[in-house]
Amino acid sequence: MSGLKYKHLFEPVKIGRTLFKNRIFASPQDHPDLTCDLQLTREARAFYEVKAMGGYASVCVGDFMVEKEGHSHPWQLDGDGNFGKATMTRTARGITRHGAVAAIELNHAGINSSYVYPEGYVWGLVDGMRPDGIEIRAMDDERIEELIKKFAQAAAYARQCGFGMITVHAGHGWCLSQFLSPRDNVRKDRWGGSFENRMRFPLAVIEAVKKATAGALPIEVRISGAEWLPDGYDIDEGVRIAKAFDGKVDLIHVSVGHHEIDAASMRTHPTMFLEDGCNVEFARRVKACVSAPVATVGALTDVGQMEEIIASGKADIVCLGRQTLADPDLPIKARCGREDEINKCMRCFTCFSNSTLGGVFYCATNPKIGNELDVLYDTPPVKRKKVLIAGGGIGGMQAAITAAERGHEVILCEKTDSLGGVLQCEKNIPFKKKLEEYIALQRRKISRMAIDVRLDTEVTPAVAEEISPDVIIAAMGSVPVKPKIPGIEGENVYGANEIYYDFDKAGKNTLILGGGLVGLELGVALAMEDRNVTVVEMLPATIASEKSGDTSERMGEAGMAAGEPLVQGVALCELIKTMPNMRILTSAKALEISETGVRAEIKGKEDFIPCDTVIYAVGQRPREGEALALYDCAPEFYQIGDCSVPKNIMEATQQAYFIARDIGRY
Repeated sequence: MSGLKYKHLFEPVKIGRTLFKNRIFASPQDHPDLTCDLQLTREARAFYEVKAMGGYASVCVGDFMVEKEGHSHPWQLDGDGNFGKATMTRTARGITRHGAVAAIELNHAGINSSYVYPEGYVWGLVDGMRPDGIEIRAMDDERIEELIKKFAQAAAYARQCGFGMITVHAGHGWCLSQFLSPRDNVRKDRWGGSFENRMRFPLAVIEAVKKATAGALPIEVRISGAEWLPDGYDIDEGVRIAKAFDGKVDLIHVSVGHHEIDAASMRTHPTMFLEDGCNVEFARRVKACVSAPVATVGALTDVGQMEEIIASGKADIVCLGRQTLADPDLPIKARCGREDEINKCMRCFTCFSNSTLGGVFYCATNPKIGNELDVLYDTPPVKRKKVLIAGGGIGGMQAAITAAERGHEVILCEKTDSLGGVLQCEKNIPFKKKLEEYIALQRRKISRMAIDVRLDTEVTPAVAEEISPDVIIAAMGSVPVKPKIPGIEGENVYGANEIYYDFDKAGKNTLILGGGLVGLELGVALAMEDRNVTVVEMLPATIASEKSGDTSERMGEAGMAAGEPLVQGVALCELIKTMPNMRILTSAKALEISETGVRAEIKGKEDFIPCDTVIYAVGQRPREGEALALYDCAPEFYQIGDCSVPKNIMEATQQAYFIARDIGRY
């Protein structure tokens, strides 16, 4: 008798002529690590292969741009030519040899192309001018027919390389969705205006792709169920579009939103402030009106919820994006009854931010992402050693897990009565639920491993001498910086951690000193509790506010969260726009704190800001002294995380992982 818990989720499904082993697909993701001729590197190929190893039924290579003129940014795959045939073939083989179907997403940026012709224009639907001053020239019939052929050629090329499914991107504000959108497509010819005319180009692309692949491959179309714009189309129009594709494609992939507009993009890639599965309803509405299988995507991390989606008929397929980075092994863990070992995506945007700024996907909680080749070709340690880890926070727990996995004797000491470190203070914040789940997961892993955990134990030189380890890893964390401002010792002044632990300490009118992630996220949490919040930040507005395009005093000043990570700053800014009880003041310096408020200098002018509670969130100070006291207590000594330089979760996790991997090499 089968003991399979998620029977609907793991029931094979036939799409077109192809049988998929389960209903969990890895949604299209591009990879910025490309060669100079815009082909996949070995590292990028490994990025896709580890997902296939983890049990996803389909793994989709994203943004295979059908021509050079269709690139929206420099690190998208070039699908117009045969220069990368060997790398594409190896990528497809790397996916299929693990039993997954290799899919590829055909795309074109349309008006949002970064390629500018020598004459200084880009192709679009109608003549005009982009906000950046680039001229738009309307595509004529010849240009449109040429573009249809480009999609067909790219599909044929992908089939030659061994890809088993073609995904045509017709959502998120890209070229095909520009034709579909009543907002964008105001052409007066047969390619625009009426619904039938707006569908003409996308349907022609689908037909050309089908012919180019001889009908041998399933064709998936990805649409926005709603554009999520004030002047964009809604789900009713999304259903209408899906019905027009029904019978002409093998799978309808229903997403939401628009790539080029932040507020809509934060729905495409749901923030931590949205509920799990927030976009499933759009797929359900489409599923009720079409005969083709339907896929849903967005904020899906819980396999129980995924099972319910399939079982209840809301969708036939669940597509996972960022979750495939947090845990490429989700399918195999769920199938084997080890779902409590799944690492759930926190939606912190560390992956997007790092790929945008540094060109590599890194995950805050999975140190293997961005280092896939190291995982595929790992080598065991030569010698088993006794490892003492001082500190049971994020870095200390990861170091203990990695060292134990590699066969070392591990002793983990934490001076408090629980593992988790300073971030435990955020466990009662609704939008930080996934962080608490991650900490609980790490504790659970440690409890199941041969790790000697000693709580209420501070590692001193005497303790280290008694244990006599071969290696000491100092992961002692940091303490909040208390700014030197007159009145900072007042009874109405608290550190951010104190408020996170006990919201009742914050009054109705709260002022936060510091507009980084800690300050802004705490401000949002307090504002959600119906408090009036003012954030005072010394720096001027930065990337996040500039990107938001809002220059109002209330929102245009909210940029401090931009860099850590960048996209989370954008998400915060978009949310703060909707909160009338929260304001941000930049280029502002607190001069004095009193019982009734804060005297501050704001853009060179002195003012008084009334408030009943003041919270400081201006940074952390590393516990260097405690760590350095141990430097000569073992043959090997390492400092990681905040006790060296205050870092974020990703930096602490990766540093802990790799230092623990280094142990025992000689």
